[in-house]
Amino acid sequence: MESDGDKFPDYIPPTKIAYISGRPATLHLRKCKLVTEKADGSLLEYIFDQPTVTIGAMDDNDVVLDDDTVSRYHCRIYQEDNAYLIQDLGSTNGTYVNRVRVREGYLKPGCTLTIGKTDVRFQSLDERVEIQPANRDRFGRIVGKSVRMREIFGILEKIAPSGVTVVIEGETGTGKEVVARTLHEASSRQKGPFVVFDCGAVPENLIESELFGHEKGSFTGAIMARQGLFEVAQGGTIFLDELGELSLELQPKLLRALEQREIRRVGSNKPIKIDVRVIAATNRNLAEEVKGGRFREDLFYRLSVVRLILPPLRERLEDLPLLTRHILSRALFNRDGEGNPNIKGVARDALDAMMAYHWPGNVRELVNVVERACAYADPAGEYITLEDLPEQISGIGIVRRRQTPEQATSKDRIDQASEKPFKEAKEEWVSSFERDYIVNLLKRNSYNISHAAREADIDRKVLPEADEEVRHRGRRRRRRLTT
Repeated sequence: MESDGDKFPDYIPPTKIAYISGRPATLHLRKCKLVTEKADGSLLEYIFDQPTVTIGAMDDNDVVLDDDTVSRYHCRIYQEDNAYLIQDLGSTNGTYVNRVRVREGYLKPGCTLTIGKTDVRFQSLDERVEIQPANRDRFGRIVGKSVRMREIFGILEKIAPSGVTVVIEGETGTGKEVVARTLHEASSRQKGPFVVFDCGAVPENLIESELFGHEKGSFTGAIMARQGLFEVAQGGTIFLDELGELSLELQPKLLRALEQREIRRVGSNKPIKIDVRVIAATNRNLAEEVKGGRFREDLFYRLSVVRLILPPLRERLEDLPLLTRHILSRALFNRDGEGNPNIKGVARDALDAMMAYHWPGNVRELVNVVERACAYADPAGEYITLEDLPEQISGIGIVRRRQTPEQATSKDRIDQASEKPFKEAKEEWVSSFERDYIVNLLKRNSYNISHAAREADIDRKVLPEADEEVRHRGRRRRRRLTT
């Protein structure tokens, strides 16, 4: 078909939104409508907001046509920049636009597609919504009363049901996975699976197999066929965390899966149709990664249909009291044997100190600080006090009610060790060093295991046990105080 694309794109604004630095946003939600006539003369309408729509005779197409002249997978309609295109998929009887046979061509709103002997009317729909701050202080799992968070709630309300692809950017610990889960739970896919894949946690040579699956014998160690996570997430949502860690060699395969809505297992030529919503997250600035040649531009634009940038906690400190109350009311570490909260709030001087802190680890660090404070708080009290907070927040030395082996000075440890056999003392000393080293390493990296492992040049598998130690140390301390 001739280059009508030069004329048609202006008719179909793309589904795009970027929420950056608190600027007001308008959401252009692009949809297409396909209309066919049934045998009894009534009209059948299909409305899609997804980037690719497949048409054919097989049941796994988005539009299934009961027509003997239609091929199993006849054609597909897909979005590109600000236009819709149609592509014939090697059909027997061809695909026509306004009675002109095409292999690939732009679609103008109101045109007629002829697929086999069936006519399909194509229309584009553009819903423009100005985003206003929501009149609420929480949306699903997300909590906040600041204007920036309430504007994000307004965006989430609009995009959650749509199924559009979303990229969530923000510093480590800002709650990107919480936002992804909330989008899934507020969508029509909520009953489907929510599958998480950390692109930075899997060896590069295994990522393709993890995402797309493999056939038996496709590589050494593939003793049986295995589904990939895209197949596991069928009918639901796949969350690609730390997307910026994905290598340039693997990015085209992810792009193909997003565009074609199909995947191929490693070692197989058979395509598998997928019906999955993709939400991605990264603590990198993907636009800068594209400029630096570390991320493919076409994949960036395919993913960032909606681009959300979550503010760090230091830029929404007015949310901190609400977040703290939320953590105390929901967290299992603050429950007694009957499920009631042990600690009910934060003393004024402690809250003032928390409000003055920079929070480099964001909400994740806040959760860790609250858990630790609950562990150190007076069992007879109901509030977190200034003395219960870490020294870098309170500004004072931590009051110790009883010294534990972890809190002993080097001299104390030497004195204690000299009373034991050499081998036993050495093992305890090495074990103590490893634990303290890893705990401090995790703290410096805001408890991000992948980042900590890279800094220390050690396998990240060493760290989860240590991270568990960090998270539960305060809990064990509390049990000791109450016994």
